[in-house]
Amino acid sequence: MNARVALKLTGVDRQYGQGETVLSILKGADFTLRSGEIVALVAPSGTGKSTLLHVAGLLERPDAGDVVVNGHSCARLGDEERTAIRRNEIGFVYQFHHLLPEFSALENIMMPQLIAGLSKPEASERAKQLLDYMRIGHRGDHRPSELSGGEQQRVAIARAVANAPLLLLADEPTGNLDPETAGYVFEALQALVRQSGLAALIATHNHQIASLMDRRVTIEDGKVREM
Repeated sequence: MNARVALKLTGVDRQYGQGETVLSILKGADFTLRSGEIVALVAPSGTGKSTLLHVAGLLERPDAGDVVVNGHSCARLGDEERTAIRRNEIGFVYQFHHLLPEFSALENIMMPQLIAGLSKPEASERAKQLLDYMRIGHRGDHRPSELSGGEQQRVAIARAVANAPLLLLADEPTGNLDPETAGYVFEALQALVRQSGLAALIATHNHQIASLMDRRVTIEDGKVREM
C-alpha cells in the first residue's frame, strides 16, 4: 500500500495516577493508519479506547513513545505546535455532537474555518458544500435543537472535516443513534473518507458497523492488536 501514513504510534505508554497507585492503560502500543483507510477500534469499556484516541489526537501526551501525525513527530513538541497540528491535521467526532446551540448548522461548520483564518464567504461556501455532501443542505439554517439525532451527527462530522484534515478520530459517533440512523450516518462518513482520502479511526461498540470498515483493531494488555 503506497498511501501516505496519516498516523503512527510507536511504543506509546499512558499511565494515570501517582505514587504507588498507577494504572497503566497503554503499554508500548504501536499502530499505523494510512490515508483513505477507515479502521474500527473495538474493545470493551475500560480498556483504553478513549485514551488511545486522546493520545492520537494530541489531547493527551504519552508517558513514553511517539505519536507521528502526517510526518510530524509530536512527542516533544510544545503546546502551541501541538495545537496547530491538531487544528490543521485532525478532526474529532464524539458520541454527543457538541454543536454550539446558539448557532445554525451552517454557522457551526463555518466556525473552525473562521478560526483558521478563512474569510466568511469562503467558510460559508465550504460549509454549504459539506452540508450538501452529507445530504442535509436543506437544514443549514436550523439550530441543533431543531435537527434529528442523525442530522446533528452529520453536522458534527462536517464540522470535523471543515478544515480538510488528514486524520479523523471518532469516539462512538453512532452510539446515541438507533440502528437505522446509525447506518445512514456511517454511510455518509464512509463516503467522505473514500472521496477525500481521509484516514479515519473510529471507536465503536457496533459490530455490524465495524464489519464494514477496512480492518478492525482492539486493545489487549495495553497494546493495539489486529482482530
